[in-house]
Amino acid sequence: MKPRSAGAQSWPSVSSLPIGTIRTYTIIMRIDGTLKSWNDDRGFGFIEPSLGGQEIFVHIKAFETRLGRPQIGQRLTFEIEMCAEGKKRAKRVQPVQVARSTSRKRNDSPAQWGTASYFAIAAFLLVFLVVAILWRVPNWVVGLYFAASVVCFITYAIDKSAAIAGRRRVPEKTLILLGFACGWPGAIIAQQVLRHKSNKASFRSAFWGSVVLNVVGFIALSSPLFLLLRS
Repeated sequence: MKPRSAGAQSWPSVSSLPIGTIRTYTIIMRIDGTLKSWNDDRGFGFIEPSLGGQEIFVHIKAFETRLGRPQIGQRLTFEIEMCAEGKKRAKRVQPVQVARSTSRKRNDSPAQWGTASYFAIAAFLLVFLVVAILWRVPNWVVGLYFAASVVCFITYAIDKSAAIAGRRRVPEKTLILLGFACGWPGAIIAQQVLRHKSNKASFRSAFWGSVVLNVVGFIALSSPLFLLLRS
């Protein structure tokens, strides 16, 4: 047997340990990366590690802190685990802290959008009043806008709850179609009150396009020209 040096560390052999005292020790290493892709409806995406290599699957439930919905290009720090299929996936995902000024701007943006959005509702009420005076809009139209707005608000609330819980989301096409079907005033209120779907540029463009089409359709269908063509 070779003599053991004075400074060498002594590790007990497995055979010398009592039964029940054997443990497995692992080294946990956090990795930095960037969110490369994200499917907001299904709640998953892929992270590109900063050091390169294969993209890592990430689910919405893996985020420990949720400061809004994950955004493509967002910097993240995470750990890796192996799933049952033998594939890598991210866990304990956290967003990399950014400068306070940047976070304040992001938090302020929904409020700025909210002011403009509420002006759209006020402007439509004025248009509705003028059209009703000139061309006598049926009373059921008011009920249609109110009922559709309530349904749209509830649908946004359901989608918001699903986003937080990581459940299956309401498709964006459904939200836009509900807005087009006279529910857009309720959608605007939901976007601001619930802080939901108020930042995504592609969705907002499609949403406001549906609002314009709805208002134009309302004016066209209420005009005497439509009644003349119908007769």
